[in-house]
Amino acid sequence: MDMSDIARRGLVLLGCGKMGSAMLAGWLDGGLPADSVWVIDPYPSDWVKAQGVHVNAELPGDPAIVLIAVKPQMMGDALPQMQAMGNGTTLFVSVAAGTSIATYEQILGGDTPLVRAMPNTPAAIGRGITALIGNARASAADLDLAEALLKAVGQTVRLEREDQMDAVTGVSGSGPAYVFHLIETLAAAGAAQGLPADLAMQLAKATVAGAGALAEAAAEDPAQLRVNVTSPNGTTQAALEVLMEPQTGFPGLLNRAVAAATNRSRELSRG
Repeated sequence: MDMSDIARRGLVLLGCGKMGSAMLAGWLDGGLPADSVWVIDPYPSDWVKAQGVHVNAELPGDPAIVLIAVKPQMMGDALPQMQAMGNGTTLFVSVAAGTSIATYEQILGGDTPLVRAMPNTPAAIGRGITALIGNARASAADLDLAEALLKAVGQTVRLEREDQMDAVTGVSGSGPAYVFHLIETLAAAGAAQGLPADLAMQLAKATVAGAGALAEAAAEDPAQLRVNVTSPNGTTQAALEVLMEPQTGFPGLLNRAVAAATNRSRELSRG
């Protein structure tokens, strides 16, 4: 990533909790000078204060980037601080959930270049995936720059329409919680079959993590990987006959779960 323009003009990080800190660590590791970063956060961590970045200091007049990483409920107080930078050459990138491009344009101005993005919590360990889309004022170069910044915490994908962000929320935004619950329930099921609880949890965590890594690394798609480990009339087939039942198994259950999250995301976006 060419950071020369950011290094010269500066990057403002509005909000520096877990997600903001993960991104900041990735940028600094990637070579962005610490003195080119301004962090605005009411409760900066000791780690942030130790990085050599500007913390709650006077902001540059025309930064290259303002990255918005505050909680949605804090947006009303935080974003108006940035109004003077709107309608100019500063690119705004938002990773805040549930806030539409139209809302940002109302506050910052309709001529503000803006990219809306949706990362997920594995970004905290550099294994996230972020979906992004720009407004009408965001150029191809703006999208490339936003994507390069967001790759500091994992993979990126680009959307064709903003309304796809609700489905992204239902799949990857909320999805880590579904997987954590799978680990919980898989471990509990193992304990119910006689395993010590700590051993069952260790097995469940390693199995889900290992299967996910294999699914990413393998040339075959997940359906074929499933077939590869399913012997006819064996133990895996016995379990899959339960899990793949259309209504009570994973197909119906996950379809309803993702739909519920997607619909709730639409409700929150409408305010």
